[in-house]
Amino acid sequence: MEWSEELSSGLLQAAPDAIVVMDEGRIVLVNERAAEVFGWPGNALVGRRAEQLLADGDSEPALADLRRNADVRGSGTHRMGTVALRVRRHDGTVFPAEASLSRVQTPQGHLTVAVIRDMTEGHRLRDEAERQRSEVQEHRNQRLEALGQLAGGIAHDFNNMLGVIVNYANFVIEEAESQSPDLGAISADARQVIRAGQRGTDLTHQLLKFARREVVRPRVLNLNDVIAANEEMLRDAIGEHVSLITRPAERLPTVSCDPGQIEQLLVSLAVNARDAMPSGGDLVIDTASAHLAPGDHPDLPPGDYVRLRISDSGQGMTADVVGRAFEPFFTTKASGEGTGLGLATVYGIVTQAGGSVSLTSEPGLGTTVTVLLPTGASEDPVAPALLPVVTAGHGETLLVVEDEDALRDVAGRILSGAGYRVLTAAGGEQALELAAGHEGSIDLLVSDVVMPGMLGKELAERLVDARPDTRVLYMSGYAQPVLASQGTLDPGVVLLEKPFTAAGLLTAVRRRLDG
Repeated sequence: MEWSEELSSGLLQAAPDAIVVMDEGRIVLVNERAAEVFGWPGNALVGRRAEQLLADGDSEPALADLRRNADVRGSGTHRMGTVALRVRRHDGTVFPAEASLSRVQTPQGHLTVAVIRDMTEGHRLRDEAERQRSEVQEHRNQRLEALGQLAGGIAHDFNNMLGVIVNYANFVIEEAESQSPDLGAISADARQVIRAGQRGTDLTHQLLKFARREVVRPRVLNLNDVIAANEEMLRDAIGEHVSLITRPAERLPTVSCDPGQIEQLLVSLAVNARDAMPSGGDLVIDTASAHLAPGDHPDLPPGDYVRLRISDSGQGMTADVVGRAFEPFFTTKASGEGTGLGLATVYGIVTQAGGSVSLTSEPGLGTTVTVLLPTGASEDPVAPALLPVVTAGHGETLLVVEDEDALRDVAGRILSGAGYRVLTAAGGEQALELAAGHEGSIDLLVSDVVMPGMLGKELAERLVDARPDTRVLYMSGYAQPVLASQGTLDPGVVLLEKPFTAAGLLTAVRRRLDG
């Protein structure tokens, strides 16, 4: 069989890559794929010099080097190597290619066989991969920047509060240890400590709302009713120089939300609007029904929603400020005039409720915040009002589990003083050992949620499995491990949020014991 017949066999023609056979640099044979890749009709490539296919001379030195180093002694096929090329098609377009060259000995002499692969798609995929890597890195950098801003803002605000607490606590100690203590001064300084602690509590709850880790107690609400009930408070918040205009929609569907969080949302947006209108203006709150078809919203599924819109006639924002408006601790206000958590808190409240919030603004034209909340909830039955609780204990045995020593001592001191018998443990394993060695009943487990070694939920399950009559009361400032979807508590789960007061702890314990 002649070499030309062998090389033009069905195997050669079926090859997925372009194959070019050369004799002393002149093309003697190509397969059909080569004709397609180079855009030459039929066998028009045959007889041409291979260098005519190169887009420039950059690849020729590499080809020459491969040919010089090729081992052509003996018989058989000798692989010469692979070289990157820039190849010109018949129509003049250029594409990147990779050529694997081999020297083949035939009865007619030595031939060079080039298997050429079009790398255009490979380059595109590499470019796409590089673009995606760049985007991932950019998003990572943005997240790190946001976390840095968040950490800095938290540190700034808490340092201020701690400064107040430490110094006023020292004032209390100094006055108490003086020869003639002034009880009035001690009381006034102690109240400053309590106020700073309350500010810290409020900040913590705002952060949890932003992170969607706040405990949510949703109820079926009509937003028109919530706005009407809080209208007087909103007027007080914005002042007389701003006109509040409400435009409630008729027959507005209900939504399922935490009423306290909706009130906070309204106040935060109203205060922001007030600050944007130092010389006065209009604050308009309107509601409406909305229906989203597939593709109408990038984040929400199709369905029925309630739209809450808050618009002001204030100074407005530039595009770069709008882009950062929901970032925690981002604020354009002067130092000390705002925490930068208002819109971040609104974002957390709305998204945790399954909705979305957006903001549009133009300098000099005011700002509009639009909230969409899903509908579909039915009216809740009116819950009976909770009766006042007599918080005194009657000798019941409580197992208090808290890994923070000082807080465990505080809880034990409050409960013991109220007439309860208190057992304390620093963690889950210690609590189970204590319970196993206790001969009497344990009426109530009062447990932190997040503890090292064993979460409060696991402790409660294991203890109740061994003592079915024991009731459970969780206490935590971060309750995520016992929360169900959208931040609600599972049925039967009772949570006392930290930080708590003595009255709050005693009331929660008594209600849990009394069922």
